[in-house]
Amino acid sequence: MAGRAAEPTDDGRWIVVDGRRWRATDPDVPGARRDELTKILMAWRREVRRTRGTDEERAARDGVRAAKVALGERGTPWWEQSPAEREARWSAHVPDPR
Repeated sequence: MAGRAAEPTDDGRWIVVDGRRWRATDPDVPGARRDELTKILMAWRREVRRTRGTDEERAARDGVRAAKVALGERGTPWWEQSPAEREARWSAHVPDPR
């Protein structure tokens, strides 16, 4: 999705890129935590590319999933969670491959 314009839907729950709908990041994730989780996500994505076809690829993909869950882009939709559940989700430890 890099370099392509992401258009948010009216309700803010989704972004649309090249006609495909993706879940938006939880807008309540505090800015500093969002930045940290985004950096971790990008590092895990680099690990997926680096480890493709090896036994380590599964761990890298699990790292991507953990970061995306923390950001609210996977798992239970953030708009279906209570404020306490949302905070617990983004506050949970997400391993950093760096």
